[in-house]
Amino acid sequence: MSEYDDVVERQRVIIEAEKWAKGVKGIHAHSLTSLWYETNPDRTGNDLSVIDIEFNDGVIEREYIKTGKVESIGEHLTGQALYDEFGRHNR
Repeated sequence: MSEYDDVVERQRVIIEAEKWAKGVKGIHAHSLTSLWYETNPDRTGNDLSVIDIEFNDGVIEREYIKTGKVESIGEHLTGQALYDEFGRHNR
């Protein structure tokens, strides 16, 4: 049975990493013109106030205060990239 110990341990870490990735790293309320990661810095109009929720895997979920619209910035980590990122923060 010990021949599978490494496989079982890796799968345990992957499951733990998937839970960790959904955790909130930070919440920031701000104006769209205030941060380096703004994807469209030339925006104008009334919908400039937002709340950004950053998750442990780096994805940012942005909610526009005035309209309630929600968008996602970035891509969720999966597979080896998620395993590696989790390891950097939790070992």
